[in-house]
Amino acid sequence: MLTSTSVAPPQTANLTSKAATTLVSTESDAAATTNVVDQSGSASRTTNGKKKQSVFEDNPGDLPADAIKTDQADGGKGADTDQDKDNKHTQISEESTMTTAQSANQQVISDETMTQQNTKAADKPNMEERQQTEEKVVEEEEPQNKAAAAEEANNNNQEARVFEEQQQQQRMEDAGVQNPAEEKPENKVTEEDQAQRMQQQQQQMQATQQHDHQQQQQNDEAHHQERIKVENPEKTSEVVSSGMIPKESKESKRSWSTQAGESESQKERRKEDETKGQDSELPKDTWQLCNVTAGPDYIPCLDNEKALKKLRTTGHFEHRERHCPEEPPTCLVPLPDGYKRPIPWPTSRDKIWYHNVPHTKLAEFKGHQNWVKVTGEFLTFPGGGTQFIHGALHYIDFLQRAVPKIGWGKHTRVILDVGCGVASFGGYMFERDVLTMSFAPKDEHEAQVQFALERGIPAISAVMGSKRLPFPSAVFDLIHCARCRVPWHNEGGLLLLELNRLLRPGGYFVWSATPVYQKLKDDVEIWQAMSALTVSMCWDLVTIKRDKLNKIGAAIYRKPSTNDCYDQRKKNFPPMCPNDDDPNAAWSVPLQACMHRVPSEPSIRGSRWPDDWPRRLQKPPYWLNSTQMGIYGKPAPQDFTADYHHWKNVVTVTYIKGLGINWDGVRNVMDMRAVYGGFAAALKDMKVWVVNVVNVDSPDTLPIIFERGLFGIYHDWCESYSTYPRTYDLLHADHLLSKLKTRCKLVPVLAEVDRMLRPGGTFIVRDESSTVGEVEGILKSMHWEVHLTNNNDKQGILSAQKGDWRPETFALSSS
Repeated sequence: MLTSTSVAPPQTANLTSKAATTLVSTESDAAATTNVVDQSGSASRTTNGKKKQSVFEDNPGDLPADAIKTDQADGGKGADTDQDKDNKHTQISEESTMTTAQSANQQVISDETMTQQNTKAADKPNMEERQQTEEKVVEEEEPQNKAAAAEEANNNNQEARVFEEQQQQQRMEDAGVQNPAEEKPENKVTEEDQAQRMQQQQQQMQATQQHDHQQQQQNDEAHHQERIKVENPEKTSEVVSSGMIPKESKESKRSWSTQAGESESQKERRKEDETKGQDSELPKDTWQLCNVTAGPDYIPCLDNEKALKKLRTTGHFEHRERHCPEEPPTCLVPLPDGYKRPIPWPTSRDKIWYHNVPHTKLAEFKGHQNWVKVTGEFLTFPGGGTQFIHGALHYIDFLQRAVPKIGWGKHTRVILDVGCGVASFGGYMFERDVLTMSFAPKDEHEAQVQFALERGIPAISAVMGSKRLPFPSAVFDLIHCARCRVPWHNEGGLLLLELNRLLRPGGYFVWSATPVYQKLKDDVEIWQAMSALTVSMCWDLVTIKRDKLNKIGAAIYRKPSTNDCYDQRKKNFPPMCPNDDDPNAAWSVPLQACMHRVPSEPSIRGSRWPDDWPRRLQKPPYWLNSTQMGIYGKPAPQDFTADYHHWKNVVTVTYIKGLGINWDGVRNVMDMRAVYGGFAAALKDMKVWVVNVVNVDSPDTLPIIFERGLFGIYHDWCESYSTYPRTYDLLHADHLLSKLKTRCKLVPVLAEVDRMLRPGGTFIVRDESSTVGEVEGILKSMHWEVHLTNNNDKQGILSAQKGDWRPETFALSSS
């Protein structure tokens, strides 16, 4: 979460000449060079009465040339630190770096020329001392030649002055400063002649160096193309650019908190994680199949039988919550018998291969409600649900007519579907340009979330139990519950108060359930309890509407957008949360039966509604201001905009055109380390959806992602993700793994990647070269096809495709 901390403009860090020449690609040709901030800082957050240190490390790598301009270039203001003043020359040289690959090469040549010129200048005094000594001897031995010797010394001094002037001129040209001498030429003829001779010498030297540099580039390119030929013979003519990888600013620690710092239990867990050390030995040919009861549907943190047996109670659905193994699995999940490559979207919304999710129980129990049916070798989805037997689209339009201000796809863009079933509601919401995060527990409704993901619809396995859901506060425009089987009125409204935390001020809650329209005794009692609870929560009952076709009803509530009602309540029930309770702390945080006040300051997030979609996608949120430092060291609004343009360029130039990915087969996408959601925003016009994962030890930028009309989730990649195996078509890890290695082992992380990714799916890694090399070795040990490995200096990019290979032996059971 952002603070209003003001910080001085970031100082720059030098890019090496080699990085400047090898990493500037077509992704950044049209953009400006950048500053990398190396100052360190910290931020504290108050949660549950305690101050917590913001704990996250900067993410190594070079800032993209097309991402962020310098503070001076943008007119940024602020007091220079002592270190800024000491590095003034460094800043000038950084700011004057050219913006195209050709200009970068010229700059490198200029830098090398300057180095040699500086060396000559350093040697000049010694030469002059020798000349003066010789002149003295001549003067003593031949007095008659004294005048000639003085004239020669004067000429030498003039030559030295000309040389120094040319050096100064070159430095000013590098910094983009015009030489005043060019406006008023007052040099003598002898000085001009000498300057011309010196210039000719320098030009000759530059030509020689440029030739050598170009030859070296050609040799490097030939070596790289030869490597591509070996690894991917059919794509030898394809030129793929790795681009430059953003680097988090250490200084941004003062402006950003992390989930690890906000959540007390996660902070304690991190102490244990940090003692686990570095990576283990590569399994190589020792991979084995996971020997677990769940078989092909294994979710390590939800199928931990050893932990489930130790639970003292299940009254709050603790057995449906996450209980991760002490040691993350390093086994591979088997494929179901008869597995086939998934049917592409949009056909997959209506039917999937039966053998990919071979479960029939849901069809037996819910087939009459048009959830799912078995049709030959397919599972088919008529588009119905318990509350919309005659189709989701009719039901969606029914809700719009009930409250026109909902404004699907404009005013309302990101919604949460509680107890989603097979997620037909969310699947058809795409036709209204609405993004739906659906969730349901892994329970007796066998594989309902797996059905959703196989269909190409966003969903996670989660439950409203004893802990907060892994989302920030006030981010969903609307929350939907259609017969979601959640006892909202119990325990002082504990679970409904969690929805209140997640719902934007002014957002809607749609409750489509039997207590709304039936008069059975239980239904009447529930309705009365819900009515009393929602009134005490200051929710406004906007309307109750009946759908004659589906013979159901829906009550639509609206969360208050001011604190007026809270202040006027006669009873403080449900109570207001303590001031030190952070509503954004969501990672392993127990539920709180309280409400947070609505932000009243106009510059605070939640004080007003975002812009309509799609305008909100590209526009920095109103609550980002220039006093807040962004992740990459620039003022936050500029950081946001630069990040968007950077990823739009990368996706267009490299990912879509350069990696040979069949995008027609890509539907479910995950950005494993999202910052502002720029990667997902760049894919807006593709027929894909992207879940943006913000790591618990990274700056908490997830509210920004939601604000721009995208969605995401908090997660710790030292643990397994709450999804079924084989549910994503593409995983994207931008500078994630090198940072992750400091806390947990790399092999289990890549085993998790293998678990989540479908056969034929793509894994893109952008990271340090050493980490990319490690990843390549591990993936090859799992018989993946590595289509591209491009390492330039300290940066690298890898594109790999998962195959159908599985080990032949099972691991020992850990249960």
